[in-house]
Amino acid sequence: MSPRCPRCDKPTGICVCDRVVPLLSRTRVLVLQHPEEPDEVLGTAPLLAMSLPQAVTVRPGTMWASLSDALGERADNEAWAVLWRGQLPRALTAAEDAAPALSLDRAGAPHPAPWAGLVVLDGTWAQAKTMWWRNPWLLRLGRVLLRPTEASIYGKVRREPRREAVSTLEAVADALVANGEDPAVRAALRALMRTMVQRARDTAPGRRAAPAPGR
Repeated sequence: MSPRCPRCDKPTGICVCDRVVPLLSRTRVLVLQHPEEPDEVLGTAPLLAMSLPQAVTVRPGTMWASLSDALGERADNEAWAVLWRGQLPRALTAAEDAAPALSLDRAGAPHPAPWAGLVVLDGTWAQAKTMWWRNPWLLRLGRVLLRPTEASIYGKVRREPRREAVSTLEAVADALVANGEDPAVRAALRALMRTMVQRARDTAPGRRAAPAPGR
């Protein structure tokens, strides 16, 4: 068994703790992580939590009673949005559907940024759908829809279920900018992920590709 980093629990060959610089974000981020999703090698939720220690909360599980229950503190549904494109309250216009980022309230009306917090479902596409259906309180939140303009940094080291699918870190990085955060935060998060993926290629060039989270 490969030695593991005591901080991020990744194999030391791909650990990027030496590159982590704490970043600031006004936006809270709640990562609901399916317990069967964590990829000990290429999962990105640990990078988010280390990079945004004051903003990110990672909660493993599949079902919670409410946003406040999942977050572990009182939270206002009206101030939070979930990153999710499925089951919209209305049909989108062509321009809305093609937008890199679209913010809607719970009724589907355009919502001006910023949101106080964002919820992201961390898992494969099937796992994310399971969490969506098991947590009906998500329908009481606003919605942030992303259509990434760049291919995932994973490249060929981890298969994507769809061409536009990206990692949890990449989705959050895009959503933070759409919510008014400094684009430098996005750049720093993406640079950290690129380093992890490159180290994975360097240390295990024959590593078998695994399914990536659906977004």
